[in-house]
Amino acid sequence: MTKYYLLENRDLFFPSNTYTIDVTDKKFLKTIKTIKKDKIPVFVTYKRKPIDSYDDSFSEEDVFDSNGFNVFFGTYGQLTIDKKNKKYEYQCYGIAEVKSGVYNNNHVEHLEINIREVVDNGFDKTGLLNSIRTNFLNYLKRENFDIDYYKTDDLEKFINKNIKFFPIDKMLKQRVLFLLDLEKKAIFLNRSLEAFLVGNSFKREIDEKVRANIDTQQKEYFLREQMKVVQDELKQISPEDDDIEKIRQAINDIELSEEDKAVLLKEVDRLEKTPVMSPEHSIIRTYLDTVVALPWNILTADEIDIKNAEKILNEDHYGLEKIKERILEFLAVKKLRDDMKSPILCLSGPPGVGKSSLAKSIAASMGRSFVRISLGGVHDEAEIRGHRRTYLGALPGKIIQSLKKIKTKNPVILLDEIDKMASDIKGDPAAAMLEVIDPAQNNEFVDHYLDIPFDLSKVLFIATANNLSLIPAPLRDRMEVIELESYTIKEKENIAAKYLIPRQIKENGLKKGQITFSKQAINKIINGYTYEAGVRNLERVFGSICRKAALKVLQGEEKIKVGVTNLEDFAGPEKYSSKDKNVKPEIGLVNGLAYTVVGGDTLEIETSVSKGNGKIILTGKLGDVMKESAQMAISYLRSNAENLNIENINFSEIDIHLHVPEGAVPKDGPSAGITITTSVYSALTKKPVDNNIAMTGEMTLHGKVLPIGGVKEKILSSEKMNINTIIIPTKNKKDLIDIPKEVLEKLTIYSVDSIQEVFKIVFGE
Repeated sequence: MTKYYLLENRDLFFPSNTYTIDVTDKKFLKTIKTIKKDKIPVFVTYKRKPIDSYDDSFSEEDVFDSNGFNVFFGTYGQLTIDKKNKKYEYQCYGIAEVKSGVYNNNHVEHLEINIREVVDNGFDKTGLLNSIRTNFLNYLKRENFDIDYYKTDDLEKFINKNIKFFPIDKMLKQRVLFLLDLEKKAIFLNRSLEAFLVGNSFKREIDEKVRANIDTQQKEYFLREQMKVVQDELKQISPEDDDIEKIRQAINDIELSEEDKAVLLKEVDRLEKTPVMSPEHSIIRTYLDTVVALPWNILTADEIDIKNAEKILNEDHYGLEKIKERILEFLAVKKLRDDMKSPILCLSGPPGVGKSSLAKSIAASMGRSFVRISLGGVHDEAEIRGHRRTYLGALPGKIIQSLKKIKTKNPVILLDEIDKMASDIKGDPAAAMLEVIDPAQNNEFVDHYLDIPFDLSKVLFIATANNLSLIPAPLRDRMEVIELESYTIKEKENIAAKYLIPRQIKENGLKKGQITFSKQAINKIINGYTYEAGVRNLERVFGSICRKAALKVLQGEEKIKVGVTNLEDFAGPEKYSSKDKNVKPEIGLVNGLAYTVVGGDTLEIETSVSKGNGKIILTGKLGDVMKESAQMAISYLRSNAENLNIENINFSEIDIHLHVPEGAVPKDGPSAGITITTSVYSALTKKPVDNNIAMTGEMTLHGKVLPIGGVKEKILSSEKMNINTIIIPTKNKKDLIDIPKEVLEKLTIYSVDSIQEVFKIVFGE
C-alpha cells in the first residue's frame, strides 16, 4: 500500500494540473529529509486541528473546518523536489480522504488514504460542456481577457484545467473541488457564469431598490446594499444581516480613533463574509458583541454633596475619623475640579475592620455604580489583561468584564484582596495591574481580547489589603495607602450596638424589641467570644444568638433579654479568657507584643536553664529573624555578664531552652528582641517578671532598642489581656497619638532606648 505524506497548504489544487508551490510546512520539510527521495506521494489539505489528534474512530461532528468542509478531505498526487533550485512541483491526481495515520513520537509519519472518484451518473455531458464553454467564452470576451484556456471535449478536465479563470471566489472554488457529483459540479459552475453575465441586467433594478436607502457618495455602502438585494432575489438573505448593520452603526457611533474604528469595521466585514455555520462566525460575533456592549461613551454623573457624603459615611461606619476625613477631602477636590485624575486608594488593615464596606460607602456618596473584583488567588495575567482571541474560549479580563456588566465608564471598582495575587508560569497579574491603576497609563489600557485601547482613567479604583508587604513595591508605589487600624473595645461596643445587632435582628426575622442585649453582655461577648482586630466574627456571634432567639420567639417567648447571667445559654461557654495567659509572675516568662495580618496579639516567651554543655534550644516554630534575635540576646548577655552581675554563670555548662507557645503557629520578626533578652535574663538570674508587663522592640548586639511597627495594634491587644504596663522604643512615642485616650488612661507606658532601661523597669535594677 502506498504511503502518503501529509502536506499542509492554503492554495487550491485541482486534478489533472501540475503546480509549482512553496513548501513552508516545517513538519513536512523534516519528513523530506527523513525519506530522502526526489519524488514522494503526498496528501495535501487545509489543516484546522492537529492531525495527531485523529484516530480510526473519529466522529464526523468534529471534522469540519471554519468553512464547513471536512478536514479529512484533500487532494493527492506526487511532489517532485528540485533540491538544487529549491523548487517543488506538485502533480495533482485527484480527491482523497484520510483513512488512518501512522504516528511516531506524537508526529504523523505517514497516512493511508481513500481515493474518491468523481461520480458520473450518465447525464448529457456534451450539452452541459457546450453550455459552460459558451458562457465561459462570453465572459472572457466581455472582460476583454485574452488567455490561452485549455481546449478539450472532456467535461471534467475542462473544469479542472480552466477553473482558475472562472469568476468565483476561492471558497466557492473549494466547494467545486470537493463536490464529487460531476453533474452537480458542472451545473453549479454554469449557473455561476450565467449569474455573473446577467448581473448587468439586474443592476438597474437593484439600483432602484436601494437608491432610497443609500448615500451615493459611499461606494462601500452602495455595494453592500447591492449584495443584499441580490441575496434577496436568490432567496438566500441571512436573518443576521440587519444585526450586522446595527453592529456596524454602533461601532461608527463609538468615540474611537480612525485606526481603531477601521480595525473593528474590518471585523464586521469578516463577519459578513463568514458562513453562519462556521465556528469562526460565532467567535467574531462574540467579539463584536462584547465591543459594542462596552460603555465607551456612557458616564454616570457625579452627585457629590459633601454634607450628604459625610452623613452616609457616619451612618455606615463608626469611628475611622482620619479615613473619613481623607475621603471627604477627595470628594471636595473632585467637586471643585471635575477633570482631576482619580487617586488609587488602598485600604489596608486587618480582616473585619470595614475595608470593603467603606468602598461601597464611597461609591454611594458619589452617586456612582459599584463593582467588586476579587483578586484573592488570581495567578493568571490573562484574568487582568484578558486572553488573546487566538485561544479557544478567549474572554476579556476582569476589568473589562466588570465595565461591560456595570454599563458605565466611571464606576467605583473595588480591587479586593490585592495582596493575595500570586505569580506563576501563566504570568504575573501584579505586573498587569500596574497599567490598570496607573493614572498616567490607564487612559489607553489595552485588553488582549479587545486589542484596542479603552480609557480607564474615569474609574475610581479602591484596593484592599491585609498585608502591604506582600504587594510588589512598584504596584504599592502607585497607590495611596490608607491604614485602617484595629478597633478598641469601646469602638466595638458602639459598632455592635449601632450596626451589628440591628442588622442581625433584621436578617434573622426578629422585630425591634423582641431581643435586647445588656452592655455587660455585649462587653463579655467582645472579650470572651471573639479575639480579632475587626468585628466580622463578632457579628457572627450576634447572628448565632439571634437565631436561637428566633426559635424561642416561635416557641412562645415575647421578649428576650440577653445578659451576663444567661449569655452562655445563647452563645455557649466562653472561648477566650485573659486568665488563660500568664496568670502570675514567673521566672523566665515574659509577655511580648506581636503584630499579625489579623491585628495585634500577645506573645508569651519562656526560657528555662538546665545543666548541659552550652546548647541553645529554640522551639515554637520560630522564623529565621526570631532565631537570630534569640542568638543575639544570648550573645549580648554573655558579653555583658560582668555589667549585669551574671559573671558567675558559666554558659558552657548550661543549656538554654527558649520556647514560644502555640508551637503550630509560625512566628517571625525582630520586634521580640527585648522580650527574648528579658526572658533569658530572668531565667539566668532566677528573677520573676511581673505578669502585668508587656514589651516590644528590636534590640541590637550592643543593647540599643530600635523602633518597630504596628504599635497601636500591639497596645490594643494588651488591653484585651488586662495588661497595664507597656514598654516600647522611644522612637515609637509618636505612634501613641493614634491610640484612643480611653485606652491610654488605663496604661502605664515606658519608652526606652536600651535594654538596661528595660531591666531597670522590670527588675528594679
